Amino acid sequence: MVIVVLALLAGVHRYLWRRLVGDTTAEGSALRRAGTVAAYVLPLLSVGALVAGRAGAPFRLQQVLAWPGYLWLAAVLYLTLALLAGEAVRPVLRRLPVRRTGRSDDADTTPAAGADPASDANDVNHSNLSAGVSDAPGAGTSAAPATLVAEAPARPRPDAPGRRLFVARAVGGAAAVAGLGTVGFGTYGVLRGPRVKRITVPLAKLPRSAHGFRIAVVSDIHLGPILGRAHTRRIVDTINRTQPDLVAVVGDLVDGTVADLGPAAEPLALLRARHGNYFVTGNHEYYSGAAQWVDQVRELGLHPLENDRVEIDGFDLAGVNDVAGESEGQGPDFDRALGDRDRSRAAVLLAHQPVVIHDAVAHGVDLQLSGHTHGGQLWPGNFIADLANPTGAGLDRYGDTQLYVSRGAGAWGPPVRVGAPSDITVVELASLRA
Repeated sequence: MVIVVLALLAGVHRYLWRRLVGDTTAEGSALRRAGTVAAYVLPLLSVGALVAGRAGAPFRLQQVLAWPGYLWLAAVLYLTLALLAGEAVRPVLRRLPVRRTGRSDDADTTPAAGADPASDANDVNHSNLSAGVSDAPGAGTSAAPATLVAEAPARPRPDAPGRRLFVARAVGGAAAVAGLGTVGFGTYGVLRGPRVKRITVPLAKLPRSAHGFRIAVVSDIHLGPILGRAHTRRIVDTINRTQPDLVAVVGDLVDGTVADLGPAAEPLALLRARHGNYFVTGNHEYYSGAAQWVDQVRELGLHPLENDRVEIDGFDLAGVNDVAGESEGQGPDFDRALGDRDRSRAAVLLAHQPVVIHDAVAHGVDLQLSGHTHGGQLWPGNFIADLANPTGAGLDRYGDTQLYVSRGAGAWGPPVRVGAPSDITVVELASLRA
């Protein structure tokens, strides 16, 4: 499988080099040399960014590799998509007619690389001689037809070197602007911070006393080599401005160890909610030392729900470990979290991955709050997210259980989001008895 992936990446980079460098620059030029070097260095940086953390590289090195390496991964995606779209218009551009005005793009008056200047000069002299003969008195032709032929649109040769170069540069330039512009806009969306989304979820068992209870749901913050303390502070400030009754952090807080990212997580201590702040693990916590992070968030004032529940005014709040914890014997335990509760009370479950929704239905959960999917993060990844999860993003219903999936407040890998803006969701519970 690894060989297949590497072969695919090599093929994609070969295609990018050909269309953006090989077809648009002269052989031996400085631009071609620079483009060729970039075609080798950038993918190596991407591989370095992907493996540095798992390999235990110093955190500073991870940060150095992360920005160019991860951004290039996003750039590869959108440059490739833009160039593939350009393949459809490339034949059209090469066949557009031009008007001859004594000189034309396809007259080949400028020698292409490798052309014989003497041969071109002979062609020009031959054309001038022919023109002189046709204009001479008694040549048997009139001047008017010659004028009409000279001004008529000429059908260019699609294989003309000048036209090929023009089309290659036009398509390559447009693809570069579109692809890199998309990445730039998507990066701005992540670094700007998540926006607040508000939804109302009616629960049949919720008493009137809990009507209007507001839960600020934040998932997939992904603190790491790129997103750090400033990112956490933006999220905390945004949540506090909503004045929630309860904050739920539903996993994938970090991509790294407490030693490296502890300071980045410290602003979480500033979260303010009347009924407290709660946390459940995501799969990335188990890649980063879940036990240490559970202790760390507890010190910051969050209450970890490790297959556990608490009673809130009007409903039960439960949380289960992420399914990735099964490899450490710490996976989700629904019986422990929900097995002996009073089912006449409404139950809200915090679970990082939407895939556990069927367990939630079996245990009588009224609302499950999840993340994990990022909403696909990078279009067209939303289609993959929809296929791999019961719900890719938003609110859905499974029997008597409702499932809400947040797109998350950060980004994994490339700090880029396209078609899946980051969010913090304020879920307002509504009582049908009100």
